[in-house]
Amino acid sequence: MIPISVMVTGEGTVSSKIKGHYNKEKPSNFSNELRPVIFWNITYKCNLNCVHCYIDASSKSTKEELSREKLIEVANEIVNLQIPLVIFTGGEPLYRKEFWELSEILSNKKRPKLGLSSNGTLITEENAKKLKELGYDYIGISLDSINPEYHDKFRGYEGAFSLTIRGIQNSIKYGIDVGIRTTVTKYNVLEIPKMIDFAAKIKAKRVSLYLLDTIGRAVNIVSDLPTKDQLIQLSKELIEKAKEYKTQLEIQLVRGNFIGIYVADQIANNKDDFIKYLKMIEAQGDCGRKTISIYPDGTVRPCQFIEDYIIGDLREQKLKDILNLSNKNLEKFVNLSENLRGERCSSCLFKKICGGGSRGRAKVVNKDFWGDEPLCFLDYNEIEKRWNLNDLHTIIY
Repeated sequence: MIPISVMVTGEGTVSSKIKGHYNKEKPSNFSNELRPVIFWNITYKCNLNCVHCYIDASSKSTKEELSREKLIEVANEIVNLQIPLVIFTGGEPLYRKEFWELSEILSNKKRPKLGLSSNGTLITEENAKKLKELGYDYIGISLDSINPEYHDKFRGYEGAFSLTIRGIQNSIKYGIDVGIRTTVTKYNVLEIPKMIDFAAKIKAKRVSLYLLDTIGRAVNIVSDLPTKDQLIQLSKELIEKAKEYKTQLEIQLVRGNFIGIYVADQIANNKDDFIKYLKMIEAQGDCGRKTISIYPDGTVRPCQFIEDYIIGDLREQKLKDILNLSNKNLEKFVNLSENLRGERCSSCLFKKICGGGSRGRAKVVNKDFWGDEPLCFLDYNEIEKRWNLNDLHTIIY
């Protein structure tokens, strides 16, 4: 995750509230490899049928899910381990009745803090009130366009747009910080600046931009990936929007850490400045490196965007045993950059900071899970020369 606004302005909204104040002078230490942020996918069920769903969720899913008893056991272990943040996701987490019971177990404690990732359609006034009472710090709600027809088509449900807007309004009404979560494709990338304006207008506190990742059902829409030229233009626009909405709304980008390096190159005043930004990006972590994902069946993945590797199984193991560097499956992703073998990624000076981008896109587009990130547009040799980074490894690592 790249905190564009914090990089550009030194200020955040949601991130500062949850993690505490951080910036290039003071990188975040909110989580670490053994106490990661957990994205808890509690169900394969969903009332929508999104064309890009990474977990292939639907209302008709018959896939195995953890029992109520096991879910409660895991929730109690999360509390005991002092995990810093749990973000419930799915499928649609509100679709599973145990969501509320699990929230009760985790709620109103120093750790974990609570977040929710939702399509927003089930956030009625009653549910928004309950979420506020349970101490939810943040709700990320998916909205892929300010054009209702595009959003409904992408989400596979006619009328989804109006229900999602209702969910956003209800959440804000009850004083919950809301972030707009937008999956970026070649079809909506030009609309992103307007989406940010829209989010600010409705008093959302964050816009999270997810570069389309080719896992789950998204393997069928590889042609929808944004182009490199589009991403370069978007990156420049995000820098300006971050300045425009400083302290009002923050922008973050997910599944494209290479863009963080590009932004650092654009805004740094000198070499020392640039290196501080790199350290800030590295501190954010990535799949398996300060974040993990629990799938509905109890398998644990480096993150919700990697389906090829399982780092543990809660049906057979305790979470504390999975979160251990003696776990070679976890260690593989903590030190992911050492496994990269694509011509560009393996030789890139910034590979440990970037983490190689998306392994899903590498697998589908370049036919190699450990290969090159196909969307990376960095001229990393030019950046290295510009900032005279011969000693970068000594300074950073």
